[in-house]
Amino acid sequence: MNRVAVVIVNYNTSRLVVDCLHSLAAERDRGDEFDVYLVDNASTDDSVEAVRRSVQARGWGAWLEVLPLERNVGFAAGNNAALRVILSRTVGPDFVLLLNPDTVVRPGAIGELVDFLDAHPAAGLAGSRLEDPDGTPQRSAFRFPSVAGEFENGVRLGPISRLLAPFVVAPPARTEAHPADWLAGASLLVRREVFDGVGLLDEGYFLYFEEVDFCRRVRQAGWECWYVPASRVVHLVGQASGVTDTRKPARRVPEYWFAARRRYFRKHLRAIDARLADVAWAAGFALWRARRRLTRRPDTDPPLYLSDFVRFNFLGTPPAEVRP
Repeated sequence: MNRVAVVIVNYNTSRLVVDCLHSLAAERDRGDEFDVYLVDNASTDDSVEAVRRSVQARGWGAWLEVLPLERNVGFAAGNNAALRVILSRTVGPDFVLLLNPDTVVRPGAIGELVDFLDAHPAAGLAGSRLEDPDGTPQRSAFRFPSVAGEFENGVRLGPISRLLAPFVVAPPARTEAHPADWLAGASLLVRREVFDGVGLLDEGYFLYFEEVDFCRRVRQAGWECWYVPASRVVHLVGQASGVTDTRKPARRVPEYWFAARRRYFRKHLRAIDARLADVAWAAGFALWRARRRLTRRPDTDPPLYLSDFVRFNFLGTPPAEVRP
């Protein structure tokens, strides 16, 4: 059994996931040893067939196992399907890498995370520097959401952002390794002992906020979470889910995003703080929308974002026609 198991959850991204597997195959050719578990969430494209063709053509079967599911159970439950297989084995890996299908692993990325966790026994997990194809870093080390952070996220005004800098959820990427509240789940190496003690991902999240929840539970259990920029992974943002794909016009936010956000805030904040966070974001975003109209700035926000937010969080009804 290799020290690392890589888990990828795919849904309708056949071209992306094959590119991701090619980058992992290149790492194995350079000497890294790991097994890969590809969970397919009942894709309706040719994902399973495309992967199996590549397995046969390139001899990946020795290290790649495909786990097709009968229905789309979401990101957390999809990862858990592989984790249960991995963790049930008597001799399992020391680490599990949760990896998005819309990623390309740069040379040495996995080894850097393994070396870091080997050298830092207090760290329960470590996340890669996520970047655009041209090497531009993405924000992938975060602070936990809060009432102040939600207001800053909504209002988008420089003086307020500077005033609330300690609460900004997504600060600029840094060049050195550092602890963080939570890390993007697109490339996240987790110790096996963390799963043994904390449990698996919360399957109450269909998509989004599951890594925020998981990292918070890891921190509460006494482990550290670290951002390791020496590990570089290209992340084609939003191309796996289609929700945050910056190459396309903004689409309406799906109901499962609102549900995931509400689950996180209700689970980890006091009821009064969760409600204040809703009010803070809505007020800040309303101010931003008013200022945008006055200054004639381009509208890049998702359609009906504020009304859908209010409908879901204050009126208790799902946003119309916004479904998983």
